[in-house]
Amino acid sequence: MKRQRMIVLVALVFAAMVVVPAGAADYNVKIGGGPTGGTFNTFANAMAVQVPKVNKNIKASAVGSGGSVENVKRVHKGESEFGLCYAVDLDLAAKGQLPQDTESYQNVRSLGYLYGAPAQLVVRADSGIKSAMDLAGKRVALGNAGSGAAASAERLFRHIGLWDNIKPEFLGYSQAASAFQDGKIDAFWVLVGYPNRSIIEAAVQVKIALVDVGLDAEKSKFYNAFAYGPKVIPAGVYGKDMPECRTFQDATILCANKDLPDELVYAVMKTLWSADGMAAVTTASKAFSEMNLENGFEGTSVPLHPGAVKFWKEQGKQIPQKLMP
Repeated sequence: MKRQRMIVLVALVFAAMVVVPAGAADYNVKIGGGPTGGTFNTFANAMAVQVPKVNKNIKASAVGSGGSVENVKRVHKGESEFGLCYAVDLDLAAKGQLPQDTESYQNVRSLGYLYGAPAQLVVRADSGIKSAMDLAGKRVALGNAGSGAAASAERLFRHIGLWDNIKPEFLGYSQAASAFQDGKIDAFWVLVGYPNRSIIEAAVQVKIALVDVGLDAEKSKFYNAFAYGPKVIPAGVYGKDMPECRTFQDATILCANKDLPDELVYAVMKTLWSADGMAAVTTASKAFSEMNLENGFEGTSVPLHPGAVKFWKEQGKQIPQKLMP
């Protein structure tokens, strides 16, 4: 009898060890954000909180990265299930046209538009720098290597013949702001929604100005070479005396690996683009106020994930043939 009880007890202990606890997550996903101080990171963190809050079967974690280009590559390889990227980087990556990289990153699919990311070139107000061409010989922080910011800066500077005449520094936004305050660099570049925290940090100790790179883009026919669009940063964004500034912008897209289950992507979409989801991310940053059902998947030229197609069709959106999986 004792032996039988012992056998039963051992069996029960073993069962307790191998049975999956109720409520265990069916999915554990990584969300590629960006460098510290950037809007990518803010969104990834908000998403990592909101998605599991609504979907108990999904665990999510935000992971830092160099930014847009790195996220596309990680999502392509399955190292991150989701990621934030810029539409231009996503398009060029799919075509095998990234700088010094001819690999075609075909395993990435679009989900939806998050916000417009305008280029912002910050200099000291008394520097005398009025256009990008005035940066010749200057030390310029462009963003982390592998970021959409660094890629966009290199595209513009190469296009206008400036690239070989500057001293590029590949620093994250917060690092760049600190180096700028300390006089270690002459200018820094961000590609992000405004107002940007790093620029605000720099403006605390240094009187800043934004450079009109929109004029450089127009004069050089930059828009004919890349799918960026013109943008005006309103007056007063970084102080009451700051005038409006012309620039260009990219569309920020949430993307996912093409092999993710449709039901997972659909659940994430339904959570983020719900009234509560959009309110949660907008609370994290006002830049996300552009993320809405009306803007949908604006700006992307890479096909949507089937789970995203299902979601957008439910919202009454017509899906162009070129965006079908």
